[in-house]
Amino acid sequence: MTVTVVADVLGKENNGTTIACLNLVRYLRSQGDEVRVLCADEDRRGQEGFYIVPTLDLGFALNKVFEKNEVVPARSDAAVVEAALEGADVCHIMTPFFLGHAALKVCKSRGIPVTAGFHCQAENLTSHLFLINSGLANREFYNAVWAHFYRYVDCIHYPSQFIRDYFEASIGCKTPGAVVSNGVNDMYRPRRVEKPEWLRDKFVVLYIGRLAREKSHKILVKAVRYSKYKDKIQLMFAGCGPRKEQIMRCVRRCKIAPPSINFYSREELVDVINYSDLYCHPAEIEIEAISCLEAISCGLVPVISDSPRSATKAFALDENNLFACNDPKDLARKIDFWIEHPELKAEYARRYEGYAAQFDQAECMKKTRQILADAYEKAKNDLVR
Repeated sequence: MTVTVVADVLGKENNGTTIACLNLVRYLRSQGDEVRVLCADEDRRGQEGFYIVPTLDLGFALNKVFEKNEVVPARSDAAVVEAALEGADVCHIMTPFFLGHAALKVCKSRGIPVTAGFHCQAENLTSHLFLINSGLANREFYNAVWAHFYRYVDCIHYPSQFIRDYFEASIGCKTPGAVVSNGVNDMYRPRRVEKPEWLRDKFVVLYIGRLAREKSHKILVKAVRYSKYKDKIQLMFAGCGPRKEQIMRCVRRCKIAPPSINFYSREELVDVINYSDLYCHPAEIEIEAISCLEAISCGLVPVISDSPRSATKAFALDENNLFACNDPKDLARKIDFWIEHPELKAEYARRYEGYAAQFDQAECMKKTRQILADAYEKAKNDLVR
């Protein structure tokens, strides 16, 4: 197939949407497909298969938001969009924004089948407008993207059943879609890694992901303050984002040991996971949380927020892997439980290794490619009829 992948937001591989996009591109190419990527990432200009459009100017305040998150929003350029779609068998659009909408219009005019990912929750946007808990604002976002975008695509790729159910409940109707995880790379496996010397006598609690407001990092910081083992715990945040300073202010107020905050390559991250003692995922808003799956694939036991707006809670084996959303004292109790029960933690680590097998990335990518292939085949058959 000749596939055009449209990415309104593409940049460093430090966020779930970019990682999902590039994983799909790499997989499709490994299967012999011709893949074109339409995006605004100037760093990729001149690379084979990349079609670069201008960046979007949203004004000083919103531009700063994107800059802090190290992503580049795209503005449509008709000539570039047309070139990227010329002769395409199918188009896959990552998000329902300006560039994606422009590509959708061209596809409809040319009869090119369109599939689209669902990688953005309303709260990922409304959190920047201080409306994260506004039911009205979030519902309006979902209604708008359905009315102006998703209702016109052939199939929606949902990374989790949670986000499909949540979206369909918000808009009040069923949608044409398929649920397929973004998957976990097979490099995330248990292996023996010695802790660095400075961590030898510490209980390492790890979080992986963007440092963004909806990820609720301060709940984890406060939990350490309430823990009976406060002086033994070392927090590690593996990621980057705009909330680093706010996290550090909270650390100082709580008077706990400064956390380690770093962005790691995938190879480095596998080592960090394997020498950590517990994974904590306090996020209130989450479509899937591949980072949590990466941790449990290495046998790291998780403690996860039971937020009704997060898919990640589905990865809990029982109540000891969950804590009450935004309740740092309950999270502290769960952390203490796992510190006090090392033999049970070792048993759960083995159980999680087996649980994670269902999220094998190669198999998930195969299923995602089939979504695109089915849309292409249906369009061909419709032409014949």
